[in-house]
Amino acid sequence: MPEAAASKMRAVFYRRFGPAREVLEFGEHTSPKPGHDEVLVKLAASGLNPHDTKKRSGWLGGTLPAESVIPHSDGAGVIIGVGGGVSESRVGERVFVYGAGYRRPGEGTAADYVAVPAHQAVRLPDGVSFTEGAALGVPAMTAYYAVLSDGPVTGLSVLVQGGAGAVGMVAIALARWNGARVIATVSSPEKAEAACAAGADAAVDYRREDVVARVRDLTNGAGVDRIVEVDFGANVAIDAACLKPNGTVASYSSTRVRAPILPYYDFARMGARLLMLQAGNMPERIQQDGVKTIVALLDRGLLRPRIAAVYPLEEVAAAHDSLETGDVIGNIVIAIGEKNLERA
Repeated sequence: MPEAAASKMRAVFYRRFGPAREVLEFGEHTSPKPGHDEVLVKLAASGLNPHDTKKRSGWLGGTLPAESVIPHSDGAGVIIGVGGGVSESRVGERVFVYGAGYRRPGEGTAADYVAVPAHQAVRLPDGVSFTEGAALGVPAMTAYYAVLSDGPVTGLSVLVQGGAGAVGMVAIALARWNGARVIATVSSPEKAEAACAAGADAAVDYRREDVVARVRDLTNGAGVDRIVEVDFGANVAIDAACLKPNGTVASYSSTRVRAPILPYYDFARMGARLLMLQAGNMPERIQQDGVKTIVALLDRGLLRPRIAAVYPLEEVAAAHDSLETGDVIGNIVIAIGEKNLERA
């Protein structure tokens, strides 16, 4: 029989935008119930991503989607209940969760339980821990979208801007696995080491080196076929100077310059393709292909998130503060469930 969730649960939530320590509350919250085509997951861990801090701070604008908002869209745990249209055989399945809160605004994974569409609770391979599983959703799906959603990169050259970030390291791994030559930009020797450990052939320290000159040197003057971009507005001139004719820039963020000025003809003369993408609005086909690829690589031991730090649920505010420093190498995860849930 499916395990029954309590009517109340522990959760972190906020009722207004602002700094983490001022708005995040830890306490009791109503527990969700799975609806049609949904599953209920007892969470062991919750993954923290930059878009979570941007939403909580109000950086993204708009209004709160609910009276109280439980943050985070990624997590991992065990399915303990199913709604109509979902086989009860899924009860007991270890899963990682992505996109929590999209169908149910304000219902994220910084809590004991979460209800999500069944296809957004993905089998977690044996040998992959809940901690690692919670770090997969946004980073892995965004990286897949940016690197492989419009075709293979086999034999191509790929520049990953921000190669030591959570998305960047998965992007490096995916591109390298698919047969690309990978160059990553980083901001410190420690981050260079992390990017190369993820599979980059070379790392360029943008604080100490001329990125354009170094990339041109590494590609014998040709430039790169594809750029995975973490901060489009800040790097737009560099991207234009590093890209090959008919190359692609796949950008998933533009934090430092929110409304960039586009040097149109720098890109147009090259026939460049500019892709602006977000994991939250991935087309269904790309979602399905991304999940299949990610699980296959996990099964084969070819993909493992790098965990920078683990915080208890009561200390989510400290976790947000840490991520916002920009110094984190890898993923920050929140521990939620009992230790005996963890089998790897």
